[in-house]
Amino acid sequence: MKHIDAQRNWPLHPAQTAVLVVDVQGSEVQPELQAREPYYARSVKEEMLPALTRLVDGARAAGCEIVYTVMEALTRDGRDRSLDYKLSGMLIPKGSPLAEILPEARCQDDDIVLPKTSSGVFNSTTLAYVLRNMGITNVVVAGLMTDQCIDMAVRDGADLGFYMVCAGDACTTRSRERHDQALKAFGGYCRVQTVSEVLDDITQAGAEGRKRAG
Repeated sequence: MKHIDAQRNWPLHPAQTAVLVVDVQGSEVQPELQAREPYYARSVKEEMLPALTRLVDGARAAGCEIVYTVMEALTRDGRDRSLDYKLSGMLIPKGSPLAEILPEARCQDDDIVLPKTSSGVFNSTTLAYVLRNMGITNVVVAGLMTDQCIDMAVRDGADLGFYMVCAGDACTTRSRERHDQALKAFGGYCRVQTVSEVLDDITQAGAEGRKRAG
């Protein structure tokens, strides 16, 4: 059984920290999906998106990198998709409006956006390579869905040697039960915090870094 380290208290130095925003895009707020999943629709609008906006704005202001990943094929017919995506009928074609990042996620022109064609962003993009090029060791994950793509990002990132943090209130999924179970299940691979706690830690680490440098 994996040992859960209660001392996951590494400082989140802004220059070494990235916020990874997962799948916060048009396909995830389509009217038919919202009508079918009322809890999900409400939690996205009232909880996840406001928390995500605070996280991105606060982390960016502190000097952290913001990186986005979206579900989007590299081709119009999706021939590059993972087998799982093909079997699931998951196709968001290259250039589709469904891959556009929601405004609440605060994506800017020079931010990195990585299209992915599998649940795991580390499996189907160059994310690990990009993060290492920028000197990033700490990754704060937020977005959709807690028990699917967020789960994959946390576990894979931990195995690849990144210090993973999940901003739990800036994530959601189809039900509160699934959300809570996911946080508990992958909590052994990351530090689970609220957005307020993450931003407090980033601010504290930044202040301590400036004090040492001065």
